[in-house]
Amino acid sequence: GQCTSRVHEGPTMSAEGTAKKARVEGTAGAHSALEEMSKDGAFVRTASGFRNIIGESDQFPAEANRYRLYVSYACPWASRCIAVLYLKGLEHAISLYVVHPTWQRTRPDDASDTHCGWVFRRPEDPPLASSTGHGSFSCEDCIFDEENGFATVRAIYEASGDTLHKYSVPVLWDNKARVIVNNESAEIVRMFNSKFNHVARNPGLDLYPEALRPQIDAANDWVYPAINDGVYKCGFAKKQEAYEAAAASLFAGLDKLEAILATQRYLCGPALTEADIRLFVTLVRFDEVYVVYFKCSRKCLREYPNTLNYLRDVYQIPGIKQSVNMRHIKTHYFTSHPTLNTYAIVPVSPNVDLDAPHGREKLGQ
Repeated sequence: GQCTSRVHEGPTMSAEGTAKKARVEGTAGAHSALEEMSKDGAFVRTASGFRNIIGESDQFPAEANRYRLYVSYACPWASRCIAVLYLKGLEHAISLYVVHPTWQRTRPDDASDTHCGWVFRRPEDPPLASSTGHGSFSCEDCIFDEENGFATVRAIYEASGDTLHKYSVPVLWDNKARVIVNNESAEIVRMFNSKFNHVARNPGLDLYPEALRPQIDAANDWVYPAINDGVYKCGFAKKQEAYEAAAASLFAGLDKLEAILATQRYLCGPALTEADIRLFVTLVRFDEVYVVYFKCSRKCLREYPNTLNYLRDVYQIPGIKQSVNMRHIKTHYFTSHPTLNTYAIVPVSPNVDLDAPHGREKLGQ
């Protein structure tokens, strides 16, 4: 999964990996996720295009200081990768670069090219307005790649000979071969989990242990369509029937999750796994963004006590909190899609305290 100049997630593994590529109209040129629609007005995410695996051939060896990760803090798919990068202790071996949260014209000098997407800025650069000229949004916490000097994520794809024209994050880049290795977050997460243990500061952490793989895959198989992609199916639907079907599936998934978390600390038992990371990135955005922006309004996450305390539990794990930049998250969603929020007004926060005690330690015994 990934966030496109707009948002998208390619079928990853399990549920994502078996997803059929539906017919999507209007995506021949540079495009973003907002244009990925079926004829019945439902949002249909297309697949990621770069799927090489580090360490499986001599072409992409698992070397320190060779690869770069280009991300948005706002994108849940990219945030999976950031979280695992920190959890494994790989930030010294794989460089991290962060876009501005507000989409901009990626070819501003070409009047015929109206694509809007991810752009890079230095933190000291002046604020940016939305692509339609509304608001003023700081460059704080952006990280610019001074060596490569990419101005946009689109430029990274074009340097790699991309033909799909969907310029998404995360991007894992080989700085020696000068090419994109992979832009599928599910695969990048697993590479970070296992391929760089010889340089990781936390090599003993295994988020995809052999014994739990059936449970992890099963969890991913229902969490991805119902919850991870479910919020987008609600937010990007263009017909009432498609929206209502997506909302019903989403909240059935959240009800199922609440019941599971009543009796176990994490999604697959007493230990944190990849499945929790994939779930967490959606939950942490739910009340701040999706309830309002994507019309996921039947219930707030704070009305699910087990799930709320689970969210706090995962958030408080060292490395996870570091991957969450709520200012970038809210700024991106509320300022990057003029058709959904013309004037780029960012709502006030519900102020859910994620640092509050969660009391879930007893479930891990």
